Amino acid sequence: METTVQSLTERVRQAHQSKVPLAIHGGNSKSFYGGSPSGEPLDLRSYTGIIDYEPKELVLTVRAGTPLAEIDAVMAREGQMLPFEPPRFTEASTIGGTVATGLSGPRRPYTGAVRDFVLGTRIVSGNGEDLRFGGRVIKNVAGYDVSRLMTGAMGTLGVLLDLSFKVLPRPPDEVTLRFEMDQATAIQRFNEWAGRPLPLSATSWHDGVAMLRLSGAAAGIRAAREKLGGETFPDGERFWQDLRDHRAAFFQGAGPLWRLSVPSTTSVLGLSAPQWIEWGGALRWTRAEVGAASLRELVAAQGGHVTLFRGGDKSAGVFHPLQPVLARVHRNLKAAFDPHDILNRGRMDNIQ
Repeated sequence: METTVQSLTERVRQAHQSKVPLAIHGGNSKSFYGGSPSGEPLDLRSYTGIIDYEPKELVLTVRAGTPLAEIDAVMAREGQMLPFEPPRFTEASTIGGTVATGLSGPRRPYTGAVRDFVLGTRIVSGNGEDLRFGGRVIKNVAGYDVSRLMTGAMGTLGVLLDLSFKVLPRPPDEVTLRFEMDQATAIQRFNEWAGRPLPLSATSWHDGVAMLRLSGAAAGIRAAREKLGGETFPDGERFWQDLRDHRAAFFQGAGPLWRLSVPSTTSVLGLSAPQWIEWGGALRWTRAEVGAASLRELVAAQGGHVTLFRGGDKSAGVFHPLQPVLARVHRNLKAAFDPHDILNRGRMDNIQ
């Protein structure tokens, strides 16, 4: 695989010298997300495989082109998992795309986000340097945390090569409970439950139905069920996978799918379009046919931000505009890691 690394590094170095942009991709399962990058394709699918996995140390190191399905299968045999429950929009979804987009699944508010579990990275910078940051041990705290900086950068700061993660044991038992309630009640209950010693691992509300996942020891789940009530949902595992991977009908179709990030206690936003609520109220999806400016104004007033996740008109920008100070920080980072702006040019449209 070092031959592949050398080839990728040389390709980036030549692009830097000639100022030719590169459009990085792996499985292309998230190509809909973000702006449309310009440039020649740089395909990472051949750079695949698990480099090192130490179940007793709870550490995994893997190449960026490795499919999530392959990683999940290997870890399942050891009773372990990636705690941030990464979405798999297709079977081609890779771990590199997960880190590049920074997307986490239903478990995120209760265990942590992608960036919370990234221990180290190896990248090729925009000028063709082979760089390593962090390490393969959980207690590595030396220097700047550049590895986490790469999470959610959409490949604009470097070509991801190797990634090290902290992993966790799979919970011994899981139960999903179903409740009928309106949106306002669901938001209130989610926040009340989050403040209690309950083994929560996922929440959802859509179309008058709230779903709650409990994970942990059987005794703890049994005690929680007695306190919460509700009815047991028999196919909970399939429900949460469909939500994670956007297989539910709500997420399908060509219209705009907006991703609203707000404080979990934010009240009902008053949108007439259908909504789906996750993360205890902190993540809200809507199919609203509204202008980006008006929706962003509404959500910003609540201390949140809006992303046009899929579909719709991208001319007003996919990502929420940054404040001037933050935008300057982003531009400075981009200039340091990719001085000629050759990596995924146009993918993050709020830092141009």
